[in-house]
Amino acid sequence: QVQLVESGGGLVQAGGSLRLSCAASGMIFSISAMAWYRQAPGKQRELVAAITSGGSTNYADSVKGRFTISRDNAKNTVYLQMNGLRPEDTAVYYCNALRFPGYWGQGTQVTVSS
Repeated sequence: QVQLVESGGGLVQAGGSLRLSCAASGMIFSISAMAWYRQAPGKQRELVAAITSGGSTNYADSVKGRFTISRDNAKNTVYLQMNGLRPEDTAVYYCNALRFPGYWGQGTQVTVSS
């Protein structure tokens, strides 16, 4: 069974940084494209960043130049380095394996104060 466990969220001031981690199990991680999504209160879940099995990346326009997605196949983990955080980045962040769109972790809360 696919399991995704996100961690690393917290409360940070605007301009600060956080690094999120997502540990995956129950799948062949190295061949799985992975993504980070976020959902703010009252809003739909949105794609933040994605990374293919080969390491190609894609970002939402709102985070380009500030966020970096990466992966460590030896640790079955995908990361999201978030720099220059803004209050509008406040949301619950989730990771997802794109081959298994129905599986989600519990998410990790990121709160950015102004």
